[in-house]
Amino acid sequence: MNIPHAESVNLETLVAYQSGKLVSLPLTQLPNLSVILFAIDQGEAIGAHSAPGDALLQILDGAAEITIGKQTLTVKKGEAVVMPADVPHALAAKERFKMLLTFIKER
Repeated sequence: MNIPHAESVNLETLVAYQSGKLVSLPLTQLPNLSVILFAIDQGEAIGAHSAPGDALLQILDGAAEITIGKQTLTVKKGEAVVMPADVPHALAAKERFKMLLTFIKER
């Protein structure tokens, strides 16, 4: 879904920044697995929420401020963090960033 098969791709180039917006591009959406690319412009945010499974967030460009529970981290290009199931988390774009989110829903 939204990615060529049997072809090398640069994930960072598959989703483009848009001024004042959060852009998402689903790569896989199955009942227990979602893989989504995001391009998030500076100043945008995803408010606190929790999910019924672990989520691996990989920064492809820029840096994100990520709050997991009571801990706030700055995660930069080339870095990743796991947001555990059922723990509130939020994201803020102090600068624009792109990320790959892999969400595995627990059964």
